[in-house]
Amino acid sequence: MTMTVKAIAESINIMGNRSGSAMKERIQGPIQEMAKEETSAGASYLDLNIGPARKDGTELMPWVVQTVQEVVDDVPLALDTSNIDAIEAALKVIKPVASGASHIVNSIMARPERYERMVPMTADAGADFVALMWGPEGLPRDENERAALCVELLYFANEAGIP
Repeated sequence: MTMTVKAIAESINIMGNRSGSAMKERIQGPIQEMAKEETSAGASYLDLNIGPARKDGTELMPWVVQTVQEVVDDVPLALDTSNIDAIEAALKVIKPVASGASHIVNSIMARPERYERMVPMTADAGADFVALMWGPEGLPRDENERAALCVELLYFANEAGIP
């Protein structure tokens, strides 16, 4: 049996020294260099993390996506922010990957007020998502609570067209 390892590069982050200041000042160069470096190093996905980005997330996330996709169009992106509006804005501008691989929304919590909005937009964009087993009551107490949250979220995703 052959196993394929997928690596998600996570250094393009608002908290990083190099990428964080570039994001804040909208300087493409450092972000594009990092995207090329991570791709050359074998990254299967590039995680673009803008943090919560409450003030300017709807402008920042699409800008970061477009900045990266100007130089790297053959690696799928993982959109990483808790700002739902920023994810939605990014999904509107993201380009398909040349290989046909799916982009990822990182992540969707098992909270109805979040997944009821996020899953349909993710499905419409043809993206996949990371399921975060963080429910209405917070972190599950045990594997039974995690399993129940997982079933709820996966059922909703399946109904939305995400297998």
